[in-house]
Amino acid sequence: MEELLACVYLIEEGLESETLYENKLNELFAATPYCDDLFKLELLSDNIKESIVYIKTHIDYSAMNRQIFGKTLMTLLKPIYASMDIETFGCHMFSLWESLAGNLQDEEPFSILSYADNSEITNDRAKLKNSYEKMLSFYD
Repeated sequence: MEELLACVYLIEEGLESETLYENKLNELFAATPYCDDLFKLELLSDNIKESIVYIKTHIDYSAMNRQIFGKTLMTLLKPIYASMDIETFGCHMFSLWESLAGNLQDEEPFSILSYADNSEITNDRAKLKNSYEKMLSFYD
């Protein structure tokens, strides 16, 4: 579910399409067809809003695998970062950071998502670029 959660956050931010989620769900369900959560999500696959609610209410944020979630999120963010200017990326990342579960917001590398709200960092473009690139390569 961690990989799906990463997709969901990017869909909600308008940075990815529902197709990404559908492909990831199909991949995960094919690998583990007896998982109750994935089965339920397959049944909901024609309603992305209900799927998002299901994922966000059924994942145990305190026990989730942060490595899988973080690696998936950063992998998906890399091409987005490369496709837009740093200011636009920063605005999206701050909004993404605001939507994260509270227990994730203060952890690295997720805390870096909030840097667009830090004028000390945003006024130094090189420092901001370095911070985002550090975040994106955190799991490499």
